[in-house]
Amino acid sequence: MEKLFTGMANRVAHLAGLPLTFAFCCLIILVWATSGPVFGFSDTWQLVINTGTTIITFLMVFLIQNTQNRDGAAIQAKLDELIRVGKGHNHFIGIEHLTETEVEEIRDKCERAAKRHDREIADMAAKKAVGQKRGAKKQAA
Repeated sequence: MEKLFTGMANRVAHLAGLPLTFAFCCLIILVWATSGPVFGFSDTWQLVINTGTTIITFLMVFLIQNTQNRDGAAIQAKLDELIRVGKGHNHFIGIEHLTETEVEEIRDKCERAAKRHDREIADMAAKKAVGQKRGAKKQAA
């Protein structure tokens, strides 16, 4: 059942994103709008489009959410594997399960560490530039 739903959700999500699907939906709206005078712009005529769009929107929300959940989980698994085999810190694996506050604390620590690292690199580059200037002055003299 899960594989069937996943396959269907993938197909529907793919089809929903095609330009042809958008054009088809625009055509439906155009046909509905032009049929207004035939039906006297009645309440039933309006109800047809309202009901149709509401049902489609309701179902699409769940299909799109399902697709995004799977995509997010797959990306997270790939990132976890890269962290595991790379030089990253393994304690980052699984942080998507923490609370928003806990994740923010980790982000703040990472940003502070990155700023420290940037400052260290800038300091080393400045020292190197000063050393090269001094060496050039000595050679000129």
